[in-house]
Amino acid sequence: MKKLARSLKARIANIVTFCTHGITNGVAEGINSKRMSTKRRAGGYRNIENFKKAIFFYCGGLDLYPQ
Repeated sequence: MKKLARSLKARIANIVTFCTHGITNGVAEGINSKRMSTKRRAGGYRNIENFKKAIFFYCGGLDLYPQ
């Protein structure tokens, strides 16, 4: 019980924020995970522009054949 009380006391601000707003950072973590898997899949990019395009393609729903 004491361990639980210490854990809740340390995280009380986050708990109150969740109860007030009802949102978490799960979406941001999911996007970050996709970005990191894109980076690992490619094994490195020569420049930042190609990396940005790959992120937009895999995460942003960039169409392979634009109209």
